[in-house]
Amino acid sequence: MTVNRELFDQVMVPNYAPSSVIPVRGEGSRVWDQQDREYIDFAGGIAVNCLGHCHPALVKALKEQGEKIWHVSNVMTNEPALRLAKKLVDATFAEKVYFANSGAEANEGALKLARRVALENFGEQKSQIIAFNKGFHGRTFFTVTVGGQAAYSDGFGPKPGDIVHCDYNDLAAFEALISDNTCAVMMEPLQGEGGIISATDEFAKGVRELCTKHNALLIFDEVQTGVGRTGELYAYQGLGVTPDILTTAKALGGGFPIGAMITTTEIAKHLKVGTHGSTYGGNPLACAVGEAAFDTVNTPEVLAGVKAKAQLFNELLSEINDKHQVFSEIRGQGLLIGAVVTEQFKGRAKEFLVAGIAEGVMSLVAGADVVRFTPSLVIPEAEIREGMARFEKAVAKVVNG
Repeated sequence: MTVNRELFDQVMVPNYAPSSVIPVRGEGSRVWDQQDREYIDFAGGIAVNCLGHCHPALVKALKEQGEKIWHVSNVMTNEPALRLAKKLVDATFAEKVYFANSGAEANEGALKLARRVALENFGEQKSQIIAFNKGFHGRTFFTVTVGGQAAYSDGFGPKPGDIVHCDYNDLAAFEALISDNTCAVMMEPLQGEGGIISATDEFAKGVRELCTKHNALLIFDEVQTGVGRTGELYAYQGLGVTPDILTTAKALGGGFPIGAMITTTEIAKHLKVGTHGSTYGGNPLACAVGEAAFDTVNTPEVLAGVKAKAQLFNELLSEINDKHQVFSEIRGQGLLIGAVVTEQFKGRAKEFLVAGIAEGVMSLVAGADVVRFTPSLVIPEAEIREGMARFEKAVAKVVNG
């Protein structure tokens, strides 16, 4: 069988429009395609491959668990799930863990739990969910409606109700929306898909205080910002604001599908037996790999290294910009970095991504105006420099037409 990009059009639903490049193997922060062409990976599967490709600790965990047990239903529990849950609890504010397969599922669980808590504690009238414009929380119908990008949720019929949005970092607008009928507020501590926009300290603290005042649960979606991405294990720890519920996925498995919702015992007690579930949630293979990823990332050396590597990324991007004047701002935290294009290149961020592929470097976009970088948290300095040299050639090509 010939496996190429044309086969995608023949056999796959057309909701994606993938590149003609088909990666076939990876090692660290380098990837090779079917033609054995090499790329430096600054995309990381959209902030998933937190330790690059085929990290020895993850490969070892997968092989060892693969020879023990692959799957048990949640009629039973399993050792890898319990070990990973204990480590999540020990390292965060949380006391209880629910495992899922993805960020969307973790967010779905968080939203269902919040509604359940409000219903059981306060009554049916307390059902409003507040989220933020440009936010992104997944593609289930509930999470995509909570996400603040109507283009993703329109066109599928009636949406789940009592969900409202306001602008991120606009505390006055948020205060005008929240009331005693608000059951939950869902926010990213740093908006990823929305353009790599950090919450201000004032906003984050104000949202927390208003949630407490109105008995609304604060849900932090840390699917993209979690597991070391910002240089903290979870971004909330650098904000000085503690949520009631937190969701984590992407980097949690280092490339193996896994998600989790974590919360307190008092909140968790409302998900009684039979109220929610997931066939593959807490899968032994996923949790074994997740534990290896978590152990590797959750060290002072790796987390400090993220901040040092981020500084180098920012310096090199600034040098490129000094030469070519294409970015109005470099923003983000840790190794979640957004380069905002100038007015001249408005709507053309993807051109830099495409030009980068041609030069042997993988990047991302966050909307039409932001080039996004989410590399491995342990990428060597030499590969950052090499990748940025390739990215500069791509920038020059876009600039020179």
